[in-house]
Amino acid sequence: MTQNKAVLAWIDEQIKLCNPDKVVWIDGSDEQREALREEACSTGEIIKLNQEKLPGCYLHRTAKNDVARVENRTFICTETKEEAGNINNWCDPAEMHAKLNALYKDSMVGRTMYVIPYSMCMVESPFAKIGIELTDSIYVVLNMLIMTRAGKKVIDALGDDADFVKGLHAKKDIDEENRYIVHFPQENLICSVNSGYGGNVLLGKKCFALRIASYLAHKEGWLAEHMLILGIEYPNGEVHYISAAFPSACGKTNLAMLIPPEIYAKQGYKVWCVGDDIAWLRIGPD
Repeated sequence: MTQNKAVLAWIDEQIKLCNPDKVVWIDGSDEQREALREEACSTGEIIKLNQEKLPGCYLHRTAKNDVARVENRTFICTETKEEAGNINNWCDPAEMHAKLNALYKDSMVGRTMYVIPYSMCMVESPFAKIGIELTDSIYVVLNMLIMTRAGKKVIDALGDDADFVKGLHAKKDIDEENRYIVHFPQENLICSVNSGYGGNVLLGKKCFALRIASYLAHKEGWLAEHMLILGIEYPNGEVHYISAAFPSACGKTNLAMLIPPEIYAKQGYKVWCVGDDIAWLRIGPD
């Protein structure tokens, strides 16, 4: 699907390390998406719900020891501890790479490696940042297709550029004692192993959009923040945007998904969600 030498070289390295039975590129087509849904249903990875009452809805269950993000197993690996910040877990990059390589070794034997080219933001936007996630989870593929712009159009937009965020995820055996979610900001790399829970394995979200993006934003002069953005339109057509920073579990999503009370909706007020969790912000020309 691409001739990008940097992309192919990195993927080849991970194939040799993880040793999957086969490799499938995600092209973003409806046909491939439906085929993956059917495959995941046949293996029990996801369960099709009542399609009359909940059309297009499926259930996925993680292991009972894998139901949340794990702060104590989440690391930022930079050349110096100071660069990681004083509230993050730090580890020396070389030490962590050695540990992860041992865990990834042959972790996909008997499994399929899926290659997901994805864009955070619309592909044609000047805000867009491209990543490639390798995973052995169809659950991850299906959710990345929902949460990001993914597929051939993204890899085409990348062209021969070597500037992309690398992500490697392996479910391995869901061993919580050897579970790691690791970020290498100076290498544009995210690694996740021994988890199947969304917050640990959908690498475009917290891992890329907040942690890696914070580093990129610092270098490039913008902001990646744990904030919602809400749009409000008045009856006269005037539009305003609100951003709000709350910690986790304090109501960002509830506020971002606000529906105007009927009395205001009848007057012509409109409210819409721009983002419910993470905001990329730049200073405008005004």
